[in-house]
Amino acid sequence: MKRVMFVCKKNSARSQMAEGFAKHLGTGKIEVTSSGLEASTVRPEAISTMKDAGIDITSQTSKALNEFNAEDFDVVISLCGCGVNLPPEWLQREVFQDWQLDDPAEQPEIFPRVREEVRERVTKLIESV
Repeated sequence: MKRVMFVCKKNSARSQMAEGFAKHLGTGKIEVTSSGLEASTVRPEAISTMKDAGIDITSQTSKALNEFNAEDFDVVISLCGCGVNLPPEWLQREVFQDWQLDDPAEQPEIFPRVREEVRERVTKLIESV
């Protein structure tokens, strides 16, 4: 079973949505968590937009990347273009991708669109690993 880390700047929205979709869609196929370059809080808009998609992420918390070891993960996905700021050991996993999705925290009205982009990419990721 592949171990997946979704990482973003603050682990408050995009990476939280990715974790929620991956847990829901990848049950029995992948193990997943998310983190940020720094820890924050899960944005209420992320929680509500995921609830609209039928997924409850209220139990998820924001975690800092430095709480984890790169060698514990097979797949690392950056959702915000922060790959350039990741320590090299995170970039050298079996799979590294940088999705560079728009930040809905800057424009809350785009949460539903970004959620659907995350769902589509997570679905493809699960199919490919």
